[in-house]
Amino acid sequence: MESQVVKAFEIDETTKQLKVLDQTLLPQKIEYVDVPDTQAGYSAIQTMKVRGAPCIAAVGCLSLISELNKPGESSIPQLSVEELIGVIREKSNYLKKSRPTAVNLRNALDKIIKYTEDSKAECINSADLICKLTKLCEQAIQGGLIMNKRLGEYGAREIMKKSGKSSSLKILTHCNTGSLATVGYGTALGVIRSLHKLGALDRAYCTETRPYNQGSRLTAWELVTEEIPATLIADSMVAYLMANREINAVVVGADCVAANGDTANKIGTLQIALTAKHYKVPFYVAAPTQSIDVSIESQTAIEIEQRPADELRKISGIDLAPNNVEVWNPCFDVTPSDLISGIITERGCCGTNKIREFMLACKLIAAEDTTYALF
Repeated sequence: MESQVVKAFEIDETTKQLKVLDQTLLPQKIEYVDVPDTQAGYSAIQTMKVRGAPCIAAVGCLSLISELNKPGESSIPQLSVEELIGVIREKSNYLKKSRPTAVNLRNALDKIIKYTEDSKAECINSADLICKLTKLCEQAIQGGLIMNKRLGEYGAREIMKKSGKSSSLKILTHCNTGSLATVGYGTALGVIRSLHKLGALDRAYCTETRPYNQGSRLTAWELVTEEIPATLIADSMVAYLMANREINAVVVGADCVAANGDTANKIGTLQIALTAKHYKVPFYVAAPTQSIDVSIESQTAIEIEQRPADELRKISGIDLAPNNVEVWNPCFDVTPSDLISGIITERGCCGTNKIREFMLACKLIAAEDTTYALF
């Protein structure tokens, strides 16, 4: 079935103004907040009102579009095309600092900057360039949704093929990689959706994903809303689950895939991968090619974001630990490539030892790449 989950963001067709779903309030409350400019976009990303690498990229870019189209008094329409490109570059560099680990935002903003440079000769004035950028982002949303569905189909077929099963599959996932983390449908959760559509899924298991509980608050909510058979488990139950119940595959998302296949994802992913290897359960990463950065050679070059201590000490403002206890709270860990069975993308599935060749074959790191795919 098609996703019935509410959208992570909305953009007004007429005014081009952005609203985002405040995911910190889910599942208790559905509330959209205005994001009129890049400052508000930075805040929404940094405070995790929106999260998930593809969604972060979309909201970052759309907050820029929202600001460029902002109604009322603004000096932007009076800028020359060159001056506007300078403003776009400045605001893009600002947005890149909101969350450092996910590469999608940086890659998308770099493509926007490149697009402005490539398009300036066609623009009579700044209004022309703003119009072109707005259309680019609107098309990228639709394109991203199509790519996610394609990724889901590739992933479903890969798991069915490798498992030798076309029904009764039991899949484990971690964190949230669904509609709420993307422009729609999802990545790893999109694979689960596709398996369900094909009648191949028996059950999806999702971890609660401490300390921010994206699994229990968001993934479980998406699965239940769509009536996909689901079981929620604590993060500490993964090994016992694999020891006592058949799990046919693990599918997780990614915030950054390095050239050698090392993958940064939500904290807790590494221990699941290690457990999966012990129990001989295939472990897949599902990510759009925008999450692959061949300029990063391996995990040693991936910057790991540290989150505030109170995100571990508290839940919804309620103390879970002494306020003066020291906290170490990395938001991500890195799974070495030798623990990963394959990288599932919208272009197909590739082995972790052939990522650079795969990207070249897809013309995604060659001079021919002029697609400007953003999300």
